[in-house]
Amino acid sequence: MFSSPLQANVVCVVYDVSKENTIEKIRTKWIPLVNGGAERERRIPVILVGNKSDLQVGSSMEAILPIMNQFSEIETCVECSAKNLKNISELFYYAQKAVLHPTAPLYDPEEKQLRTQCTRSLTRIFNISDQDNDGVLSDEELNFFQKSCFGNPLAPQALEDVKTVVWKNTNDGVQENGLTLNGFLFLNTLFIQRGRHETTWTILRKFGYDDDLELTDDYLYPQFRLPHDSSTELNHRGYQFLQKVFEKYDADGDGALSPSEFHNFFSVFPYIPWGPNVDSTVCTNEKGWISLHGFLCQWTLTAYLDVHRCMEYLGYLGYPILTEQESQTAAITVTREKKLDLEKGQTQRSVFLCKVIGPRGTGKSAFLQAFLGKNLAKQRSLKEISYYTINTVQVNGQDKYLILYEVDVDIEFLKASDASCDVACLMYDISDPKSFNYCASIYKQHYMESQIPCVFVASKADLHEQRQQHGISPSEFCYKHRLPPPFHFTCNSQEPPNANIYARLALAATFPLDLIRIYCCCCPAVHCKFYLNELCVSTPLKKKKNKQQKNHLNDAELSKTSFWLRVTLGGAVAAVLGFTLYRVLVKQK
Repeated sequence: MFSSPLQANVVCVVYDVSKENTIEKIRTKWIPLVNGGAERERRIPVILVGNKSDLQVGSSMEAILPIMNQFSEIETCVECSAKNLKNISELFYYAQKAVLHPTAPLYDPEEKQLRTQCTRSLTRIFNISDQDNDGVLSDEELNFFQKSCFGNPLAPQALEDVKTVVWKNTNDGVQENGLTLNGFLFLNTLFIQRGRHETTWTILRKFGYDDDLELTDDYLYPQFRLPHDSSTELNHRGYQFLQKVFEKYDADGDGALSPSEFHNFFSVFPYIPWGPNVDSTVCTNEKGWISLHGFLCQWTLTAYLDVHRCMEYLGYLGYPILTEQESQTAAITVTREKKLDLEKGQTQRSVFLCKVIGPRGTGKSAFLQAFLGKNLAKQRSLKEISYYTINTVQVNGQDKYLILYEVDVDIEFLKASDASCDVACLMYDISDPKSFNYCASIYKQHYMESQIPCVFVASKADLHEQRQQHGISPSEFCYKHRLPPPFHFTCNSQEPPNANIYARLALAATFPLDLIRIYCCCCPAVHCKFYLNELCVSTPLKKKKNKQQKNHLNDAELSKTSFWLRVTLGGAVAAVLGFTLYRVLVKQK
């Protein structure tokens, strides 16, 4: 029995060259059986096989050509002889070629032009290969393309011959001695029409396309292992590539992507992945256009939060082809596990996540936008607000990326991972007497027994401070739990907001709090100059503990120390005087 043709990649329809009725059955029986009702793009390729050529002197091709013209899925026709093995190897060659390099997805023989999906794919490939974005492939770009796809560059004469063929057959295929998009599409059409569609398929597959002209999962999502408790960051290769791509699409060289440049950048994507809230996630220029710094920050955010999505985006940009790397994983660094950072007392990470937690109305969104240098007045012009912001801060003279994430007050911390981060920012409103209760509760529930450093922020510092209804004051609470005193913050001013708090958060993430306590040996340990002045000594802290014990007390502690010192000295003097008076009285008796 004839099995379902849907299970086949290619079908060979055999007819007897000496019998005309078998040729007619190709049209009336076999082709309808193979592809009846199937969409044009989904039809299975067919090879016509004229057997018993040893019994006929002439050729059957005259009768076959009308059938080939009628059915576009017919790849070719081979006349052979099973008896004397004539053209048998050729038959299987064309059958294999039809499977590996099908014509149907590429070319419409009825319209005599490339199919829409093929044109779209080749256009993306052209835009990626046009590395200076001038609309033409120069000799250098053509040779790089040729070497990437076929292993060797074109000889100078061969390069000129290609451009000559295009110039003679198109009006605008060659401009400024370079190949235009129309010229590139014409060349691929010519390859297919001349039976060399394997050339176009080699190009398509190099750039990650499958038989349906969709980018494969292997290309977009290469195998990648992320150990537990590690994070992902872009490395220098990734940043160099992205900076080069940014400069490619920054046509006017002003250091920012205008709306049209932004749209052109995503022309090689199947969709625009960044929403309208990107201008409230990263830094922009005065016009609200994303700057190079903001561009790299957005990519850093994606790499940290969803590395697979980041690699997908890099794949759309042609990273492995343009950088001659095996895959996008070459642009990603996996950090060591956090437990090792805690053991060593510091981290080599460059990207940190800070969760900003506080009751509703505290000003968390304003705090996030202030991280981008926007005061309250500038924030009012934003159309959409992001739950994330990212910027760089300096820690020990090195740039670190700090991600702020605003935790929705209605979301409960159901498990430990919900509270997980590199540093927690617990924010309360100094003008709301009930505000601190929420932060204290969150701290005791999720962070008091953890190794995650915490920093309390007293927001709306421009308003009158109310006495908090919590049992003890925020300062006393922090002192009791050996935390830095609350940092007073406001962005309701004419000047850019104070950025010291963000450096403090990054510093706390870089040097986890519990380990600073161990090495500082301060009393309390957290009131060392790490947190008060955002400074870091270059030598190990434990070697300087005596100096730190003398110098790292804040004003409140000094006043308390001075008070108890006076009390102690007064008691000692009274004791000496009492003992002296006692001896005098004894002598008198």
